[in-house]
Amino acid sequence: MDPSQLDFERIVFFEHVRITAEAAYARNPYDADNLTKWGEALLELSQLLQFGNDNESKNLIQDAISKLNEALSINPVKHEALWCLGNAYTANGFFNLDHDEAQIQFEQAAECFQKAVDECPGNEHYRHSLVNLSKAPEFHSKLFNQTQQSSGGGSAAASKTQKSTKTKSSDLKYDICGWVILAVGVITWLRMAKSHMPQ
Repeated sequence: MDPSQLDFERIVFFEHVRITAEAAYARNPYDADNLTKWGEALLELSQLLQFGNDNESKNLIQDAISKLNEALSINPVKHEALWCLGNAYTANGFFNLDHDEAQIQFEQAAECFQKAVDECPGNEHYRHSLVNLSKAPEFHSKLFNQTQQSSGGGSAAASKTQKSTKTKSSDLKYDICGWVILAVGVITWLRMAKSHMPQ
């Protein structure tokens, strides 16, 4: 299947989940499960649409954070919402060019992942997220340094280095976002499969 077709199908799927969750919220705003699904869908959409519009992706991440915090205000120990919120803070950190601001986002993500592990210690996805997050500040620093280096220079050699640096920087950003998308996608798929199992 063509990757762009697969992305389009995923966008349609998560947009449907978002619309369904929004309608369910209008009927019952105190459903933490629904708010978590809504937040997950917004986070997925932010990653899928990232390659076209960074501002739209940032807004979707902020909306996801809002919905997930709302879910946690209803059920503070909902480990799925905690884990998803950790992913949202991580993604938000990588969108932030200021290293100190990004570090704050990574620290918030670590708190969420740790709480998710505490609530559901047997979940390997939560543990891996917590371990992998420890590498986020280093990746962000590399990304930030490469971006800073690429903004200088004027010679042909500097221009060539700048293009190479931008490519590496871009590749790193896409690699990290790809892992976030994969993790969120796997959890979402597992939840959907579980909800459609015969009772």
